[in-house]
Formats: sequence, structure tokens, C-alpha cells
Amino acid sequence: MVPSHYSTLHRMVGTGISLEIGPIMTDWTTRRIPGLAEKTIIVTGANSGIGLEAARVFAAKGARVVFAVRDESKGRDAAATVSGDTEVRPLDLADLESVREFAKQWSGDIHVLVNNAGVMVPPHGHTKDGFELQFGINHLGHFALTNLLLPHISGRVITVASGAHRSGTIDFDDLHWATRRYGGGSGAYAQSKLANLLFTLELQRRLEGSGSSVIATAAHPGMAATNLMSSSKNPVMTVLAKIAVGLFAQDAASGAGPTLFAATGPVPGASYAGPGNRRGLAGPPVLVGRSDAAADLVTAARLWTVSEELTGVRYPAAQLKGTS
Repeated sequence: MVPSHYSTLHRMVGTGISLEIGPIMTDWTTRRIPGLAEKTIIVTGANSGIGLEAARVFAAKGARVVFAVRDESKGRDAAATVSGDTEVRPLDLADLESVREFAKQWSGDIHVLVNNAGVMVPPHGHTKDGFELQFGINHLGHFALTNLLLPHISGRVITVASGAHRSGTIDFDDLHWATRRYGGGSGAYAQSKLANLLFTLELQRRLEGSGSSVIATAAHPGMAATNLMSSSKNPVMTVLAKIAVGLFAQDAASGAGPTLFAATGPVPGASYAGPGNRRGLAGPPVLVGRSDAAADLVTAARLWTVSEELTGVRYPAAQLKGTS
């Protein structure tokens, strides 16, 4: 049963009140994860970083873990380091055709979908479909994937966001940075991470409206030592990031904690998990707050409509599992 303080948070979502709250629950560890035998969990970008570490724990708990990765060779190498039932399937979130093909080839139930893959501050570029890379991969690719797979999902959808969402804005007039100054890409990254949280908020609203038992949650790893910055070509930003990681970061396994908590812990829909110490940079996972912009139901609904128009993928209300 979800504790009463979680129920209070859930009611806040429905009323549109800000989700800016203090940390809740500080004693959760992976030992609390129940057995996951006969459960299938898909993790995008599971070939490295927190995705790989989350996949490792899911598999250790008995789940069948599907590595949904752009580079199958790297995916197989990563899966070989994991003890348990794993499978590698190709998925390029920068190509909607690849996303559609992944979903088309899927059969069977999905207990948890972890939208983990992402890029951070690459040079200004575009996906195969013409979207700015970070918005296209981090948000639109996962938006399309989630909606295409929703008819198979029985448990949860977890989307990995970032504390960087706090500086983000959704510019509906220039989502792909055609006229805005792109610079090093940090603004585009923040926009994509804000979009992740708004997506989770609107997805949960729709799931509740459909009478579905599936919940949508989000998580962020704090500062974790991963290769996420590998896409950056800005030498100054790369050096500064390496210094910050060396001083403040936790390892990737610890960074995966909020994802694992959001996927298996006693949390409500639309909740947001992150590290509980060092001002959200590290520590055990807890429920955390978000910016007012990330709790804006009107913007979340508008972003959903625009995302449907851009991807051509819509919410499959009539096909959902677990509806009442």
C-alpha cells in the first residue's frame, strides 16, 4: 500500500498545484525491490551508464531485460556483463522509422518501460526527421516509443529527466532552435529535460482519465559519472564537466538508484525521484520537487498536442491494458 504522504502528492497532481515539495522517504535501497521473475523490462540506452546499471539490477531480480540500443554491437557487449535474462534489440531514437519498427516487432507484455537514453550538449544538429537533436531524441523519440508500446505496458513508464530542467523553457515558436542562439547546447538540453517532466505529467493525466492502472513517473540521477557528455564537442564545457564530476559525482550504479526507485518503489503517478543528498547531486533516492514550469498542466497538454503533430503518434486510449 502506498503511504498516506504519497497519496497527498498524487492529489496535488490532479489539482494542478505545484509539485515543489521536500524529499520524501530516505531509507529506500535496492534490497527493497521485489522479485521480478516473469516481468519484461525495456531500458533504452542500456549499453552504458545508469541504463546499464539499472538493467543489471533488474536482471538480478529475475526480470527479462531488453536492451533497446542504437548500436547493437555495444549493446551485446554490455549485455554480456549482466547476469540474467537479457535481449538486445535495435532502436534509434533519432529516427522515427526505427522507433516504429521497434514497436511493430514487439509482442507480449511489458511490465516497465524505462526511457533512459539521451544526448547532452552535442553540436547543433537534427534527427533524421528534422528535429533538433536533444529535443528529438530525449523527448520526441521517447514520446513516440511510449505511445506505440503503451498497449503492451502493464506496470510503469519511467522517463529519465534532469535537474537541468529548472533552467529550461518550452519555446513553441522555435522548438528546434532555428532562430535562437544554440551556443553550447545547454539551453536545448534544459528544454528537452523540461519536456520529459511535462510528458510524464500529461501521460499520467491521460492514463488516469482512461482508467488505466499503468503509472508514469520520472527520475533524475543527480550528478553521476557516465559518458553522457561524450556527445559534446565544446572543449571548455567538457573540461568543466570532468572537473565537476571528479569533485561531486557519484558512480553510475548509485546514479541508477532513482530510476530503480521510480520503477519499483511505492510511488504515485507523476512523481519525480532523485538523490536525497548534496542538494540533489548524490545520495539515496527520494521523491523530490520540480520547477513550477515542470508542473504546468496547461503547457504539458499543449506540448503533448504538438508532439503528436510532430511525430504522427497519438495516445492509444482504446488499446490500453489494465483499464477499468
